[in-house]
Amino acid sequence: MGRWKRYALGLGPRSLAFRVIAFSTVWAILAFALIFTVISSLYRQTSERGFDSLLSAHLFNLIGSVGVSDSGTLTGGPDLGDLRFSEPESGWYWSVEPVSKGLVGQLRSSSMTEPVASPDVADVPFNAEFQRHYRVAGIVGEELEVFETEFVLDSQNRIARFRVMGNRSELEAEIGGFEWRLFTYLSLFGLGMIAINAIAILLGLQPLARVRNALAMVREGTAQRLTGRFPAEIQPLANETNALIENNRRIVERSRTQVGNLAHSLKTPLAVMLNEGRALGGPKGQLFADHAAAMQKQIDHYLQRARVAAQRESVVYRTPVAPLLQRMARVMEKLSRGTAFSLNLPATEVVFAGEREDLEEVVGNLLENAMKWAHSAVRISVETAEPVNEEPPRFSILIEDDGPGIPEDKAREALQRGRRLDETKPGTGLGLAIVADLVKEYGGTLRLERSTMGGLKAVVELRGVH
Repeated sequence: MGRWKRYALGLGPRSLAFRVIAFSTVWAILAFALIFTVISSLYRQTSERGFDSLLSAHLFNLIGSVGVSDSGTLTGGPDLGDLRFSEPESGWYWSVEPVSKGLVGQLRSSSMTEPVASPDVADVPFNAEFQRHYRVAGIVGEELEVFETEFVLDSQNRIARFRVMGNRSELEAEIGGFEWRLFTYLSLFGLGMIAINAIAILLGLQPLARVRNALAMVREGTAQRLTGRFPAEIQPLANETNALIENNRRIVERSRTQVGNLAHSLKTPLAVMLNEGRALGGPKGQLFADHAAAMQKQIDHYLQRARVAAQRESVVYRTPVAPLLQRMARVMEKLSRGTAFSLNLPATEVVFAGEREDLEEVVGNLLENAMKWAHSAVRISVETAEPVNEEPPRFSILIEDDGPGIPEDKAREALQRGRRLDETKPGTGLGLAIVADLVKEYGGTLRLERSTMGGLKAVVELRGVH
């Protein structure tokens, strides 16, 4: 579940999957918008041409159905074959009006309950075929498309004006309905295509997620190399990564061998120097032995730092924190029976991204320092923090005592190598400095603060693993 959560969080603006999905989504939206515009435009053009053709046909049919009587009266019973011309105020009308003198009478469709005004010829002139085409408001406010012409009816050159009117609002409503249906269908199809495309892209990039999870397992110390079947495009990357891990492992082993050889080669001369110093006795012998012991501590410390540095650059180890603290608290309690130890651990498991010996070194030095200065009580606590984005989780170990503590202005001085704030207490002054160096090597921090118990509170913040 945690890996899927990290994978989902990885789909940010810098994610390859996010960029591909965003680009394909934008392209799909633009493509469907273009398709919608083209189809709706073609449909509108086709519908308008059909509408105009129908009105033109009705106009010629109307002309053929009207005549003039001997008395000069317009006659005829036009039947245009459309029931809408019979339905009152339907928006489909026709009318025939006399233009020449000596011609009387007026014909109109039964749907036309009152006259419909027409623009002046000066505003809308006749074309070369002596026709006019314009739009006006209808009887009930609808928009009308009007085809008009003037035609000579008999040998006496008597002229009548013929008009056929169609309901343009019906046409617009039909076109609007088509565009809405088209938009709905294209939207559903587009959403489906975008979803399928996103799923295909995510599935296609799944091998990269497997590589990342495998690398996380190597980093966390639960695996030694990238394992699994990868596509041909990713397999070379996995092979090179495994080769890099193996090369790092060889470097670490070689460094450890050299460190061990150096420690072994120095062990005997230092032991001889210590023995000779003790054998000499007196102030000079003691001085000789003290300096030899200090050399031995310094060499051990820097060998430890070299080993930690080599380990940090390679595979990360896993050390459960709770069992180690419980065991060390029991040991320290036996060594100092007059001091009460309390241990506060979180409910969730905390794992240190490092070696057990290094964590023992850090906690041991801090506990030894707390026992040295505590009056009667030492408290060990562990606090966890929520990981930020892809960063590894971090946790803090707090070691507090009820001793005199360290003033704030002296806290930094206490971390200096060989610096002792109280010469009456036994020690070399290296404990806190060693802890600070070790913690720094692991990318952590060490703070010395005032404890609520009255003494010193040492706060060590370290990196954990998922």
